[in-house]
Amino acid sequence: MSRRVAVTGVGLLTPLGLGTEETWEAVRSGKSGITRISAFDPSAYNCQIAGEVKDFDPTRYIDRKEIKKMGRFIQFAIAATEFALSASGLKIDESNAERSGVYIGSGIGGFEVIEREHKILLERGPGRISPFFIPATIINLAAGYVSIRTGAKGPNSATATACTSSAHAVGDSFKIIQRGDADVMICGGAEAPITEMGIGGFAAMRALSQRNGEPGRASRPWDRDRDGFVVGEGAGILILEELEFARKRGANILAEIVGYGMTADAFHMTAPSEDGDGAFRVMRLALKDAGLQPEQIGYINAHGTSTPLGDKLETLAIKRAFGEHARKLAVSSTKSMMGHLLGGAGGVEAGITILAMRDGVLPPTINYEYPDPECDLDYIPNEARRAQVEYALSNSFGFGGTNGCIIFKRYSG
Repeated sequence: MSRRVAVTGVGLLTPLGLGTEETWEAVRSGKSGITRISAFDPSAYNCQIAGEVKDFDPTRYIDRKEIKKMGRFIQFAIAATEFALSASGLKIDESNAERSGVYIGSGIGGFEVIEREHKILLERGPGRISPFFIPATIINLAAGYVSIRTGAKGPNSATATACTSSAHAVGDSFKIIQRGDADVMICGGAEAPITEMGIGGFAAMRALSQRNGEPGRASRPWDRDRDGFVVGEGAGILILEELEFARKRGANILAEIVGYGMTADAFHMTAPSEDGDGAFRVMRLALKDAGLQPEQIGYINAHGTSTPLGDKLETLAIKRAFGEHARKLAVSSTKSMMGHLLGGAGGVEAGITILAMRDGVLPPTINYEYPDPECDLDYIPNEARRAQVEYALSNSFGFGGTNGCIIFKRYSG
């Protein structure tokens, strides 16, 4: 049994906007959401910048009494789900609840809650730890809360595969519907890592950009002067439906998912394999799953983190996977505008890829000023490009060498 899977809703909450269309308009305009960190005083850190979600008021989406039970990443997931469901027009009720599932990933979970409660433990003792501490932090509670709020009683799961978490959640959800285990999946990811330990930990790895005086120019994938990634926060949620289920209810179908691949580098805990092998294989597996030839892909929303090694090796992997066609491909990284949302990145970038196909506008890679001779593809520099593509691909790669790739098809009936 292999069923077609449609995307009927996209929900985005990002450093570029408190909603899907606000985020998309900022992406099309090539705006940056990177600023000096305001969540805490970053003066003592060698990285003092991040992509923060500004002016987020959880009481707009969640009852005030419930907020204290949830980490910020859960709050983001709930808000983005609300956006996605509103866009899709889907109502979950008794007729479809058992065939509707939730699958939401996160790389880190409730980091800010862990830090807060640890401080309480040290200063006030174990008796003052919040009874909500554990459920506010663990990664599957984003999916748990969304299922409770929506009434979705079907498959319920969560991924914690670092920066590939939400790509795996979307891809796995595609397979759940394709094989007949559900008709609807609410899927994607959320992350809220902009905390003292979160920024401090990545900075200690020397993974982050230190372009503190120019936040908006710090994330610069494939640029010769890139010096590391910028941490971002937010959520990206998709509504997937079996195609005939969506058609019967008159849904506005945005795109189809047609291919998914996942691989491991089996190489190093943080560095990609030296020949980009894991990334190469995951793209080829997604193409095989979709039954496509490399020449049919028109656009890649790349992982493109702005790290010296990662960008070079993703470029190499694209060349290996697509051969001569790599020179004709449009490739961009929306992390140039919002930073790296870690476990939330794949869901957000999948959503942006779908909107790009919907509107015939390919997102730019901003801050691309000084080409790196080892990164020599068409990265859609600095300005969005009007182009209609039939198939687009979204890449996500994570620590531990875990890779995910999703292929979307423009819906034409």
